[in-house]
Amino acid sequence: MILGTGIDLIDIRRIQDSLDRFGQRFINRVFCPSEIAFCAARPDPAAAFARHYAVKEAACKALGTGMRQGVAWRGIELRREPGRKPYLCFHGGAQARLEALMPAGYEPVLHVSISDEPPYATSIVIIECRSKDVFP
Repeated sequence: MILGTGIDLIDIRRIQDSLDRFGQRFINRVFCPSEIAFCAARPDPAAAFARHYAVKEAACKALGTGMRQGVAWRGIELRREPGRKPYLCFHGGAQARLEALMPAGYEPVLHVSISDEPPYATSIVIIECRSKDVFP
């Protein structure tokens, strides 16, 4: 069962402007340490940060809260394992909101898709719940 969907589109130049204007203060406010390390190592860090930003925006829309009700930038983390597709981890208020959405006997399954076509980056997040009894 689908509990929430979110989509976001961001202009990479907007993120570049924030990086130029606010630098590390912007980065530390919005991104988790693993995301910072990943994006900083990319050939175009602004595009990488924009993709991550789009994921966070799409995720908070899927949660149905936006960046309020305890959901914060760093509470939504995009992770990657080498050779595997990216996945989402929620922390703090985002995790609490996700748990509140889950019906009894169900567990969350998070789907994320990310793309870019400069100067834009986009992401879609889907929150699904599956019965714990169906997939032991």
